[in-house]
Amino acid sequence: MHWSERKPPRPLGEDHGPVRYGPPAPDPGLPVLPELAGVLAASAARTRPEPPGGGTILREAAAAYWDRRSLHGGPEGIAAAPGPQPLLLALIAAHGGDVLMPRPCPATWMPQARLLGRPAYHVPTPAECGGIPDPYALLETVRRVRAEGGRPRLLLISVADDPTATLAPPELVREACEAAVSEGLHIVSDETWRDTLHRPHETVLLSPAEMCPDDVTVLSDLAGSLTPSAWPVAVARFPATGRAAARRARVLDILTALGALVAEPVARAAAHALGEPEAVRVRIRQAAHLQAHIASAAHRAVLTVGALARPPQAGRHLYADLGPLRTRLAARGVTDSMELEEYLTHRLGAPAPGGHRFGDELGALRVRLSTGPLLGSTPEQQMESLTAVEPLELPHVARALSIFAAALDELR
Repeated sequence: MHWSERKPPRPLGEDHGPVRYGPPAPDPGLPVLPELAGVLAASAARTRPEPPGGGTILREAAAAYWDRRSLHGGPEGIAAAPGPQPLLLALIAAHGGDVLMPRPCPATWMPQARLLGRPAYHVPTPAECGGIPDPYALLETVRRVRAEGGRPRLLLISVADDPTATLAPPELVREACEAAVSEGLHIVSDETWRDTLHRPHETVLLSPAEMCPDDVTVLSDLAGSLTPSAWPVAVARFPATGRAAARRARVLDILTALGALVAEPVARAAAHALGEPEAVRVRIRQAAHLQAHIASAAHRAVLTVGALARPPQAGRHLYADLGPLRTRLAARGVTDSMELEEYLTHRLGAPAPGGHRFGDELGALRVRLSTGPLLGSTPEQQMESLTAVEPLELPHVARALSIFAAALDELR
């Protein structure tokens, strides 16, 4: 069926019932870096929060972090918040209009649009990866939304993607961004997982902000690779334009109204991590090496039982499609992704959020599987996994992978 013959797109929330709570982010399964714990402890007596958008030290550290990644600018173009949810909420509110996002997408995106009462629409992703919309589907969706009286203004994307754990090729990113800009959309690029590439020397990540510098705001949850998730802090980098400066001011107003201020001890630890001292760089390299082995092993286990999944390239999870096992799952009372979530969470003993939480259809048997629980159950085991040259040969990792594979093998 041609795009023009399809029904008008429906805003998110009309496909299935509400999801009343979101799944936790994939657990790194690693202990806190001692150097960061020391910085936090040294600042524990500081009782005042940072000003709205973050203090000078944090914003300067974030600007320098992005400068090292060829995204130049000063601290005046940075805003920080206690986690990605309030920061994304403020960004959506500051831009106005309807929101577009790929299907599937991070679980935190849909609730933000719903909370603001904004019409939001999914766009199919290309076969190669998740995280970005197919450029032609994006153009057609914009056309149809406008034909129905909508006002598409904002596109959310993630080049290194949660939930699919894939990395979008630069040529596809460029095509999608050029299509969005040509239609007057501003882009928010979630780059939380950019420093978690499993094989950084074999892959190329190109930020949309390098391609369309005046039309892209970059968002990063530092818990992706730099800080523990229990220390919530996220940062945004705005374009160096007058319009972006006005939107940043609006974001700060919203963060102030929400009371979304970063705790000063957390800000000091985050600034230290953003500076990427040797200990932080070593941890990032070790974690990427570990995840390259563990995620590949989990991916093989998924494929062995006849399920589908793109090879994971970043992050600490993979996104599996158990549709080929539908008959066997139905015999166990599993007919949709909510039931699949409950079934696998029980079998694996770890959160296995269903695809409905990421914008996929409820009837699609898709699930995000985290690799953190496979690294060990104690800090000692986790550190052993982190420093091992061949982590799959460790007894506790081999045992965890065996349990993981056995839970899936029951479905064959």
